[in-house]
Amino acid sequence: MSENLDTMDIIRIMEMIPHRYPMLLVDRVKDIIPNVSATGIKCVTMNENFFQGHFPSKPVMPGVLIIEALAQAACVMVVHSLEKDVTDKLVYFMGINEAKFRKPVTPGDVLELKVKVERARGNFYKFSGKAFVGETLMAEANFSAMLADN
Repeated sequence: MSENLDTMDIIRIMEMIPHRYPMLLVDRVKDIIPNVSATGIKCVTMNENFFQGHFPSKPVMPGVLIIEALAQAACVMVVHSLEKDVTDKLVYFMGINEAKFRKPVTPGDVLELKVKVERARGNFYKFSGKAFVGETLMAEANFSAMLADN
């Protein structure tokens, strides 16, 4: 199998998935191997709207948003892998399993969102995802999604 390691900047990401502020949680996707794996990058800043209430005296990125960021990185990889115009398609979350939150993610962290296709059948996908800051595992989950008409 030949590897095709591509990188998507924020402009390309916004062309591929419909998410926008405040729900766009991936700044870049790199090391894309179509239909296999990718790494998303999320630069966490104090300006994130969720820090206003989670928690004002000790800001922590909500775990569900870390999982959402993993799913968005997977979505970009799937759409990129299709190699066709998919403006009439959306990728929907179907399920989350075995989510574990190991350490808090705080302002200044750069999350590396490593996603891998575990299974693909038709328009249905199963992924594993791990979120790292440096070498430290912060969160992980298995999740599923489906490609559907918009």
